Amino acid sequence: MSSLPARWQPLAAFVSQHEAAPVRIGISVQAPDGDRFSLRGDERFISASTIKIPIMVEIYRQIDRGHLTIDDRFTLTPEDICPGSGVLLQLHPGIELTLRDIIYLMMSISDNTATNMLIDLAGMENVNEVIASLGMTHSELGRKMRGVPAQPGDPENWGAPNDFRAAIDAILTGTAASPESCTQMVEMLILQQNSRRIGRSFPEGTLPWGSKTGTVGDVSHDAGFVRGPNGDLIVIVFTQGFPILHDAEPVMGEIARLAAIASGLLS
Repeated sequence: MSSLPARWQPLAAFVSQHEAAPVRIGISVQAPDGDRFSLRGDERFISASTIKIPIMVEIYRQIDRGHLTIDDRFTLTPEDICPGSGVLLQLHPGIELTLRDIIYLMMSISDNTATNMLIDLAGMENVNEVIASLGMTHSELGRKMRGVPAQPGDPENWGAPNDFRAAIDAILTGTAASPESCTQMVEMLILQQNSRRIGRSFPEGTLPWGSKTGTVGDVSHDAGFVRGPNGDLIVIVFTQGFPILHDAEPVMGEIARLAAIASGLLS
């Protein structure tokens, strides 16, 4: 650790203290000044719902191409409804939703039914082309959302911390899609309802933040950013192996806090 820049040493030490088997923690951080730090940054994790970020990017690219509009309306069908997180599985088929409604539900409360509707709309192959175009070389959308881990031999959704740092950076810098679409994607990330992970140390009225969480089985992630006076801090935290979710979330929150201290956003 002596060769590590001093600013990142407390963060690296904290991760080391909490990464006892079977726990595995991957992080990727980019400070507002562009300095980057990662641990297990290129290791593959089951992505859980963080994979919904490139799904959103592809939908907005299709809006940019004129194939869709944010006000397009879609009707929920019985075939759309799937188990897992969200609210649409509790609503009646026949309800009409705008495209913005569906994106919001996917990103803010990680609604699986909304996500599968968007995968059908975007096309799985197109989403994987977006993943490649963003330089996410260790990530893949392999299946729709089912609310449970994939069975042995089934396709899986994969991600790596550095890949998601690149995706968030492209959204924040307006290069993932058109600048207008990227602004709307940032707003969607800011609408994240789970404030117990990256947002844990940034309550309302302090520094604004946004993210996309992911949870399935013993996998718990968060991928997002914190807005500081001198720019954006990107924080990606992937975890696997914590016995219960409530053990993982404080660790993710502390990683974000230490990253903010290292970046000068907090003292």
